Amino acid sequence: MSDVAARAGVSGQTVSRVVNGSPRVDPATRARVEQALRDLGYRPHAAARALRTGRSQTIGVVVSTLASVGNSRMLQAISDAAAQRDYALAVVTLTPQHPIAEALARLRHQGVDGAIVLNEATTLLRGVQPPAGMRLVVVDSPPDDRFTIVQTDHANAAAAAVAHLLARGHRTVHHLTGPGESYAASERERGWLLALQRAGAPVPPVARGDWTSRSGYAAASALPGATAVFAANDQMALGAMRALADAGLRIPEDVAVVGFDDVVDAAEYRPPLTTMRQDFDALGARALTALVAMIEEDAPPAAITVAAELVVRDSSGPPPGHR
Repeated sequence: MSDVAARAGVSGQTVSRVVNGSPRVDPATRARVEQALRDLGYRPHAAARALRTGRSQTIGVVVSTLASVGNSRMLQAISDAAAQRDYALAVVTLTPQHPIAEALARLRHQGVDGAIVLNEATTLLRGVQPPAGMRLVVVDSPPDDRFTIVQTDHANAAAAAVAHLLARGHRTVHHLTGPGESYAASERERGWLLALQRAGAPVPPVARGDWTSRSGYAAASALPGATAVFAANDQMALGAMRALADAGLRIPEDVAVVGFDDVVDAAEYRPPLTTMRQDFDALGARALTALVAMIEEDAPPAAITVAAELVVRDSSGPPPGHR
């Protein structure tokens, strides 16, 4: 650090402030110090910094599974954002033998500065008291003053998907929903229902899946007579599309389909899938930023909502007889 200070022509204290992200450095001096850091290949010693600051520069991430597209993409975004802030990650996957209370206690024992809880795992936080002083950000959760909550605007996004199909001329829209314990699934189902009620459209029974394409295929049999289907994620939409095709129905000529998420391959489905694009990168990055603010600035819990975008492709045409 003294070498950096000498090269930049500043005090060691100024270098320390720059390294630790203090706002008490003017931009020109900060730029000079950062250039000296790069020139000399300086990296702070993690153990020494932990002793000095009382922080480990490690953040926990709690997931119920990494098999889902949303969880894996958000973990990547969190990892990228953490690296930019010089934080490391400790990832815990929940199992029946290792419930969320134990996972949080284990992370606390490892000395993490805080944790992010993703998607379905947030449901398991209800009624659980986190370790004292542990800062938490949860992704997709009902209101809870104990945590910062980051989430997609699921209900309004689902309503927009349904409104798109109704505007194409469909009398109503059937819904393929996700697991009953999922907050995101319940919010998307709520948005679907609100859109139908606003339009005065009939409300058909929902079909339920578990986010997998296999469950979408099986649930499609519970959509008799549907001309339009809104699936709560793209994988279930894919399964439903294959089931409809196996039943001799054409998409979109006989049945229009809209998904949710905009997975990487959604544009490669046959036909390309109309879907609500969920910004997993923004969700992960904002969750990390919010947690760092709680750790470094003692920011209070907050609610952060990320909008979704309708991406119209070939799968959502008008009903038969309206072309």
